[in-house]
Amino acid sequence: MTIHWCGTGLSAIPGLRKLIEEGHAVVVWNRTTSKAKEAVGDIAQDIRSFDMDAITAATAKDDIVVSMLPGDWHVPLAEMCLARGANFVSSSYIAPEMRALDTAFREAGLISVNEVGLDPGIDHLMAHALVADYRANAAYDASADISFISYCGGIPKHPNPFRYKFSWSPLGVLKALRSPSKSIKNFTELNVSRPWDAISSYAAPLASPETFEVYPNRDSLPFMADYQFEPSWRIKEFVRGTLRLNGWKDAWADVFTEIETLSGPEGDMRLKEMSDGFWNENAYDEGEPDRVVMCVGLKAEQDGGEIYNKTYVMDAWGDARGTAMARLVSIPVSLAVKAVLNRQIGSGVHPAPHDPKLVAEWLKEVDTLAQHLQVVDHLA
Repeated sequence: MTIHWCGTGLSAIPGLRKLIEEGHAVVVWNRTTSKAKEAVGDIAQDIRSFDMDAITAATAKDDIVVSMLPGDWHVPLAEMCLARGANFVSSSYIAPEMRALDTAFREAGLISVNEVGLDPGIDHLMAHALVADYRANAAYDASADISFISYCGGIPKHPNPFRYKFSWSPLGVLKALRSPSKSIKNFTELNVSRPWDAISSYAAPLASPETFEVYPNRDSLPFMADYQFEPSWRIKEFVRGTLRLNGWKDAWADVFTEIETLSGPEGDMRLKEMSDGFWNENAYDEGEPDRVVMCVGLKAEQDGGEIYNKTYVMDAWGDARGTAMARLVSIPVSLAVKAVLNRQIGSGVHPAPHDPKLVAEWLKEVDTLAQHLQVVDHLA
């Protein structure tokens, strides 16, 4: 059984190296083999130039194809896996086109596991753990008012005037700023067309408490079902969002103003120009540490008082092992690959696992990747 790892970008390397070092049979695929050799050539036995025909010919029954490529490659590779009797893993959100393959994967007895990076990924694990903990808690009350928050952000360890630095092309960040979001606030669905219209302040319960700017990201609402919220629960707040350093909104004000005016092909061209400029001006320097902060919290209130309130809080930064972002994206991907190898995840298209045993095992591994990880019980 061979692991075909596609893509050797900055966020892919620690997990890829882990699988190779553990002795798994891994073929490394990258469009530029020289970059792959630079990243893992010291330990990889088989590095090949990526193209669809070549990987299709090389993929055999029960193999695992890992896509760390841009998002538009995931579905074609998953469809190729179905045709070849192979399994698929990616860290990315499950697109509607990927979800549509669920029946085909189930009928073939094959696995497509996605959303197993940092965000989405580790945040899902924390959410599953909190919901299970609340259900098992003596204070559990199905009629309580539930508030759920999940905030994550990659931020510079040493703040700069722009209040942000880029680990890879800024284009994805800029495009995300044009995306609407859905969440729940004060028992009401909150629809926001642009993130900067919903920026608020969040006091993170870190070892040294710190305040950040946060805003809703994408459509949070489908995740209530994935996190196994009961349909009868009264949801006061439910938001999955992005975390930024204080001052980010002001530092990016001109960016927001210009993005608002862009549309069509010319707008896309301008976004690319902006991306190139930001990459030149605000990329991480060689050896400069990045930082990742994640907070996932669940609160239940009854008769105006809190009966349950816990928050997972994680703080990680770049060190001798490399960037925090690379560790926290790619190591969970490697854990998913091993779970597929061990048939610990059922057939079909899945996000990060719900299984309590896997959740506990993976969060234990995450604890070794972050400098700070704890569950804060606000009622203790």
